[in-house]
Amino acid sequence: MPEETGRYRAPLWASLAGTFLGIGRIHPGPGTWASAATVLLWAAFARALMPPQRTPVAIALALLVTVIGIPSATRVARGAGVKDPQVVVIDEVAGQLIALIAVPLAWKSFLAAFILFRVFDIVKPPPVRQLEALPEGTGIVVDDVAAGLYALAIMHLFLHFGLLT
Repeated sequence: MPEETGRYRAPLWASLAGTFLGIGRIHPGPGTWASAATVLLWAAFARALMPPQRTPVAIALALLVTVIGIPSATRVARGAGVKDPQVVVIDEVAGQLIALIAVPLAWKSFLAAFILFRVFDIVKPPPVRQLEALPEGTGIVVDDVAAGLYALAIMHLFLHFGLLT
Protein backbone atom coordinates (compact mmCIF):
# COMPACT_ATOMS: atom_id res chain seq x y z
CA MET A 1 0.00 0.00 0.00
CA PRO A 2 1.44 3.41 -0.86
CA GLU A 3 2.35 5.72 1.99
CA GLU A 4 -0.33 8.31 2.63
CA THR A 5 -0.69 11.47 4.68
CA GLY A 6 -3.38 14.02 4.06
CA ARG A 7 -3.73 14.67 0.37
CA TYR A 8 -0.35 13.42 -0.81
CA ARG A 9 0.05 9.78 -1.74
CA ALA A 10 3.43 8.30 -2.67
CA PRO A 11 3.37 6.44 -6.00
CA LEU A 12 3.32 2.66 -5.72
CA TRP A 13 6.80 2.37 -7.29
CA ALA A 14 8.20 4.72 -4.64
CA SER A 15 6.55 2.86 -1.80
CA LEU A 16 7.76 -0.52 -3.06
CA ALA A 17 11.30 0.73 -3.74
CA GLY A 18 11.58 2.87 -0.60
CA THR A 19 10.45 0.05 1.69
CA PHE A 20 12.45 -2.56 -0.26
CA LEU A 21 9.32 -4.46 -1.21
CA GLY A 22 7.84 -4.04 2.26
CA ILE A 23 10.86 -5.11 4.33
CA GLY A 24 10.83 -1.64 5.88
CA ARG A 25 7.59 -2.57 7.63
CA ILE A 26 9.22 -5.40 9.64
CA HIS A 27 9.76 -4.51 13.29
CA PRO A 28 11.84 -4.17 15.28
CA GLY A 29 14.79 -2.82 13.35
CA PRO A 30 13.60 -2.44 9.76
CA GLY A 31 17.03 -1.15 8.68
CA THR A 32 18.74 -4.23 10.09
CA TRP A 33 16.25 -6.50 8.33
CA ALA A 34 16.88 -4.68 5.04
CA SER A 35 20.65 -4.99 5.47
CA ALA A 36 20.36 -8.71 6.26
CA ALA A 37 18.11 -9.29 3.25
CA THR A 38 20.58 -7.40 1.05
CA VAL A 39 23.49 -9.57 2.21
CA LEU A 40 21.51 -12.77 1.59
CA LEU A 41 20.29 -11.62 -1.83
CA TRP A 42 23.78 -10.52 -2.86
CA ALA A 43 25.26 -13.83 -1.64
CA ALA A 44 22.83 -15.76 -3.84
CA PHE A 45 23.15 -13.44 -6.83
CA ALA A 46 26.95 -13.14 -6.69
CA ARG A 47 27.38 -16.92 -6.73
CA ALA A 48 25.66 -16.98 -10.14
CA LEU A 49 28.21 -14.52 -11.55
CA MET A 50 31.68 -15.22 -12.83
CA PRO A 51 34.32 -13.80 -10.45
CA PRO A 52 35.42 -10.97 -12.80
CA GLN A 53 31.79 -9.81 -13.05
CA ARG A 54 31.09 -9.55 -9.32
CA THR A 55 32.78 -6.25 -8.50
CA PRO A 56 31.43 -4.25 -11.47
CA VAL A 57 27.95 -5.69 -10.90
CA ALA A 58 28.08 -4.82 -7.19
CA ILE A 59 29.13 -1.25 -8.04
CA ALA A 60 26.41 -0.95 -10.69
CA LEU A 61 23.75 -2.28 -8.31
CA ALA A 62 24.83 0.09 -5.54
CA LEU A 63 24.65 3.02 -7.97
CA LEU A 64 21.27 1.91 -9.32
CA VAL A 65 19.79 1.49 -5.85
CA THR A 66 21.13 4.92 -4.86
CA VAL A 67 19.70 6.58 -7.98
CA ILE A 68 16.31 4.94 -7.43
CA GLY A 69 16.52 5.35 -3.66
CA ILE A 70 16.77 9.13 -3.54
CA PRO A 71 13.52 9.92 -5.37
CA SER A 72 11.64 7.01 -3.79
CA ALA A 73 12.76 8.04 -0.29
CA THR A 74 11.73 11.62 -1.06
CA ARG A 75 8.25 10.59 -2.13
CA VAL A 76 7.66 8.20 0.77
CA ALA A 77 8.93 10.78 3.29
CA ARG A 78 6.60 13.41 1.82
CA GLY A 79 3.71 10.96 1.94
CA ALA A 80 4.45 10.05 5.54
CA GLY A 81 5.00 13.67 6.54
CA VAL A 82 8.25 12.66 8.27
CA LYS A 83 11.82 13.70 7.40
CA ASP A 84 13.25 10.15 7.56
CA PRO A 85 10.51 7.55 8.09
CA GLN A 86 11.61 4.17 9.50
CA VAL A 87 9.82 2.34 6.69
CA VAL A 88 12.29 3.77 4.17
CA VAL A 89 15.09 1.21 4.04
CA ILE A 90 16.32 1.59 0.45
CA ASP A 91 19.16 3.62 1.97
CA GLU A 92 20.30 0.58 3.96
CA VAL A 93 20.21 -1.50 0.78
CA ALA A 94 22.49 0.99 -1.00
CA GLY A 95 24.92 1.26 1.91
CA GLN A 96 25.05 -2.48 2.48
CA LEU A 97 25.71 -3.13 -1.21
CA ILE A 98 28.61 -0.68 -1.07
CA ALA A 99 30.05 -2.51 1.95
CA LEU A 100 29.96 -5.75 -0.10
CA ILE A 101 31.92 -4.47 -3.11
CA ALA A 102 34.85 -6.79 -3.95
CA VAL A 103 34.28 -8.88 -0.83
CA PRO A 104 35.01 -12.63 -1.08
CA LEU A 105 32.02 -14.94 -1.19
CA ALA A 106 32.48 -16.30 2.32
CA TRP A 107 30.24 -16.19 5.35
CA LYS A 108 32.91 -14.42 7.46
CA SER A 109 33.21 -11.65 4.87
CA PHE A 110 29.45 -11.27 4.59
CA LEU A 111 29.03 -11.18 8.36
CA ALA A 112 31.85 -8.65 8.78
CA ALA A 113 30.43 -6.40 6.02
CA PHE A 114 26.99 -6.60 7.63
CA ILE A 115 28.27 -5.74 11.12
CA LEU A 116 30.56 -2.96 9.91
CA PHE A 117 27.83 -1.32 7.86
CA ARG A 118 25.28 -1.51 10.69
CA VAL A 119 27.80 -0.04 13.17
CA PHE A 120 28.69 2.88 10.88
CA ASP A 121 25.02 3.44 10.02
CA ILE A 122 24.06 3.58 13.70
CA VAL A 123 27.11 5.46 15.07
CA LYS A 124 27.28 7.87 12.10
CA PRO A 125 30.85 9.20 12.45
CA PRO A 126 31.61 12.52 10.75
CA PRO A 127 30.66 13.41 8.09
CA VAL A 128 27.94 10.71 7.98
CA ARG A 129 25.67 12.45 10.50
CA GLN A 130 26.10 15.82 8.76
CA LEU A 131 24.94 14.30 5.46
CA GLU A 132 21.52 13.64 7.02
CA ALA A 133 20.94 17.41 6.81
CA LEU A 134 20.83 17.28 3.02
CA PRO A 135 17.30 17.78 1.68
CA GLU A 136 14.71 15.02 1.50
CA GLY A 137 15.72 11.70 -0.09
CA THR A 138 19.27 12.89 -0.65
CA GLY A 139 19.81 13.20 3.11
CA ILE A 140 18.03 9.92 3.76
CA VAL A 141 20.15 7.94 1.30
CA VAL A 142 23.55 9.67 1.14
CA ASP A 143 24.35 9.25 4.84
CA ASP A 144 23.98 5.48 4.40
CA VAL A 145 26.11 5.61 1.26
CA ALA A 146 28.82 7.25 3.38
CA ALA A 147 28.39 4.62 6.13
CA GLY A 148 28.76 1.97 3.41
CA LEU A 149 31.98 3.61 2.20
CA TYR A 150 33.39 3.54 5.75
CA ALA A 151 32.43 -0.13 6.06
CA LEU A 152 33.96 -0.87 2.66
CA ALA A 153 37.26 0.76 3.64
CA ILE A 154 37.49 -1.15 6.93
CA MET A 155 36.44 -4.41 5.20
CA HIS A 156 39.28 -4.10 2.73
CA LEU A 157 41.75 -3.27 5.48
CA PHE A 158 40.65 -6.45 7.28
CA LEU A 159 41.03 -8.41 4.03
CA HIS A 160 44.42 -6.86 3.24
CA PHE A 161 45.80 -7.80 6.64
CA GLY A 162 44.28 -11.28 6.54
CA LEU A 163 41.93 -10.73 9.46
CA LEU A 164 39.03 -12.58 7.79
CA THR A 165 40.71 -15.79 6.75
